[in-house]
Amino acid sequence: MDQKIPYDDYQLPVVFLPSYENPPAWIPPQERVHHPDYNNELTQFLPRTVVLKKPPGAQLGFNIRGGKASQLGIFISKVVPDSDAHRAGLQEGDQVLSVNDVDFQDIEHSRAVEILKTAREIVMKVRFFPYNYQRQKERTVH
Repeated sequence: MDQKIPYDDYQLPVVFLPSYENPPAWIPPQERVHHPDYNNELTQFLPRTVVLKKPPGAQLGFNIRGGKASQLGIFISKVVPDSDAHRAGLQEGDQVLSVNDVDFQDIEHSRAVEILKTAREIVMKVRFFPYNYQRQKERTVH
């Protein structure tokens, strides 16, 4: 018979652990460079500067989402293929950190759009941050 002892009947403090999970298979060091579980290419997540010049009346070539209401920042949500933004390296999931020295990490969406649409030259500091972008998409306020 498999009888469980009630928690209050234990003499000492008790911690119940989850069932044991085997560790992943060992990968030889020389194979880790090309193995997906050992992808240590972190430079893709470092901030980078993107410069765009926008003629009057022209489109930016990308859309943004987020802002102060989401508490996660402004993100690139779409990049038009073959646009200047695409050629400059912008991608969906990039977080906009600043535009023309204006901090975009805690800015209202409408203010961010205004800054982007009125500028003729846009110097953006961005970083690829897919984790928070996904969280931002899940929190979208309609």
